Parts: sequence; C-alpha cells; structure tokens
Amino acid sequence: MSRVRIAKDKAEFVKSLVTANSKDGVFETYADVVMFAASLGVKQDKRLPLGGISTKDPAPIGVEIFASRGYDLAIKLIAIAQTQDPQILSSYEPAALEQRLHILEEYANGGLEILREALRGSIDYTERLLLMLIAERVKPKTETDSFDLSRFL
Repeated sequence: MSRVRIAKDKAEFVKSLVTANSKDGVFETYADVVMFAASLGVKQDKRLPLGGISTKDPAPIGVEIFASRGYDLAIKLIAIAQTQDPQILSSYEPAALEQRLHILEEYANGGLEILREALRGSIDYTERLLLMLIAERVKPKTETDSFDLSRFL
C-alpha cells in the first residue's frame, strides 16, 4: 500500500497545524496539511527532498485518505505539471503512483518550510494563514495579456 511520508524535521510542525493536536491547529487532517503545503510549494516553486522520515506521529499517510478527501486529481495535476509526461497518470503502473507521491512529498516538504517560516512566532495560525491567502488573492496582476510590439524590434 502506498503512503505519503512527512519529513522528520517537520513532524512537530505538521502536528501543530492539525486541530485535534493543537489549539492553534487549522486543518482537520494531516492529508489536508500536506495538500495545502504541496500547493504552496508548487506555487512558490520550492521542492525539497525529505531527508529523514517521520515514522510515528504523524506516520506515513495512506493514499486512500487523499483519495477519500478528493485530492487524487490535484496530486495528478501536480505530477503532470512537473514531469510533462502523461505516463505518470497511469493507473496500471505502480511506479507511476510512487513517482506522483514522491513529487507530492517533495513539494509538501518545500511548502512546509515556507509555512514554518511564515508562521514563526505567530500566536494564531488561522489569522496568519488568512492574511497570507488574502495577500495572494489581492496581488496586483501583471499585464501579460496586452500585445507587446517590443519583441519584434
């Protein structure tokens, strides 16, 4: 059975983000934390190898948890965006699933590093995360849709 692993150096931080483990927790499950962190890692292009693996709490998370929460499509999108290889989406190749999960783990690890830095010293994780999301939402759009004649000069 395939599982998503969490880096040992981020285990305590991941636990602190889950509501069942901490009064400051924001997410319901470890899978939610991993997907948010992976999305952040993809957005900021930060992919880090895991190094040591957390074996206790949080233990590696079964892939069926991600599927039950509707994250399987997001995992596939992250993988194909990274590899540009449609074979990574194969349901018949166990190696393809392992490669997708490996990519997810590394982006989640990068995203957790970003989150840990952003939340350092924060009293209320919820408030700080909301501020991060709002800042991302209201970020000024760059004018890339206009026709630029300078490229013909």
